[in-house]
Amino acid sequence: MSLAASSIFSLRQRLTAGEISPADILADLSTAILARDPEIGAYLSFDLEAAQIEAAAADLSLPLGGIPIALKDNINVLGQPCTCGSRFLERGYTSPYNATVTERLRAAGAVPFGRMNLDEFAMGSATENSALQITRNPHDLSRIPGGSSGGSAAAVAGNLAIAALGSDTGGSIRQPASHCGVVGLKPSYGRVSRYGLVAFASSLDQIGPLTRTVEDAALILQAIAGPDRRDSTCLDVPVPDYLEDLKKGVAGLRLGIPKEYFDEGIDPAVRALVEAAAARLQAAGAELVEISLPHTEHAVATYYIIAPAEASSNLSRFDGIRYGRRAPSPADLDDLYRSSREEGFGADVKRRIILGTYVLSSGYYDAYYSRAQKVRTLIRRDFEQAWGQVDAILAPVAPTPARKIGEASSDPLQEYLSDICTLAANLAGICAISVPCGTVPSGEGTELPVGLQILGPHLGEATLLRIAKAAEL
Repeated sequence: MSLAASSIFSLRQRLTAGEISPADILADLSTAILARDPEIGAYLSFDLEAAQIEAAAADLSLPLGGIPIALKDNINVLGQPCTCGSRFLERGYTSPYNATVTERLRAAGAVPFGRMNLDEFAMGSATENSALQITRNPHDLSRIPGGSSGGSAAAVAGNLAIAALGSDTGGSIRQPASHCGVVGLKPSYGRVSRYGLVAFASSLDQIGPLTRTVEDAALILQAIAGPDRRDSTCLDVPVPDYLEDLKKGVAGLRLGIPKEYFDEGIDPAVRALVEAAAARLQAAGAELVEISLPHTEHAVATYYIIAPAEASSNLSRFDGIRYGRRAPSPADLDDLYRSSREEGFGADVKRRIILGTYVLSSGYYDAYYSRAQKVRTLIRRDFEQAWGQVDAILAPVAPTPARKIGEASSDPLQEYLSDICTLAANLAGICAISVPCGTVPSGEGTELPVGLQILGPHLGEATLLRIAKAAEL
């Protein structure tokens, strides 16, 4: 197996044994990227020379010592671009500081390497909404990799990255992980610092890993989790030993099967693979329990009020004055704002800003935003009641396998509905993971990956990873 296609654990064993060096891994990765990324389009940029210098000084005794980790291009790395997949930041913006997760990766010995493509400002489910390029699914280049962390997922699946970080606001780690056949973990809200993540929806965003194995996801989460005084939403609570808990298995655990996630909207082939994965966990000693999450049907409508409202506020900082694109020769200040944003933002970002501004406006706040927050509370209570019955919940990640590129471009609603199985976890602030559970034929000679979604209580990542390890094929 090539170094670029290896897991973190296998590379760490070879590094500490002196069989390979970090420079060898970077050389193999750069060869793979140059050979295949032109057709996949996962990377927006990478600085091999800077990574080689950093790798030469890596402390191989640390948990991630010498391992290159790719980062979604909305996570700041000092001195590197941070485009957010947008023309607004395409030219002239370089990160002036490190995100907390960047600092923690380095503290664990990792080498940040590569800026990964994403839907513009993380708004999308296909990585078609990037203003800079389209990313393709390595399993079938005619199909999407999912989004918005599509570059991160495609790079890991295509053996162009050892592992990567993504962000998840409504499924943006789990959905591309499912479509690309890798592991994708969304930690609980507050488990990982958001400092240095360019905000989409601040009450929903979380940073998490995309990896080849559950062990690798646990290893990265161990490195990046924990309190941070620079993020007031990051919780000051102990971080468990996630690797130790992986060994415990699932015997005696109660796993919920929510009827709302297995209705007629789920592709029968996807449903069959998820049910087969649940049966394997049952055979390993878990108990399957049918449960109900009755307010799930309102998750899409609730999300698409709250997330755009927060986005309209967060993106107001992009005004053509302080950084990013600035319209030439504006007539006045108002024209500067309007023209810079018209030139800099893509269609989907504009659509969400308009929607968010509308639901926050005078006369509509109570009818939409305030009501959505009340429904969000009901969704959170559904999960709280479920945790009284079960230890975790099993569900599909996406209702279908990866669709063809361009299929939903004329119908944004269909694109929004593709996140129907993932949105509730963000609204409730709980942890969730996608683990590959098989493939389905595309009908065109390719096999399309499908992920099993496992949802756990807030700060329940240790149990979540135990179950994911048992479900891993």
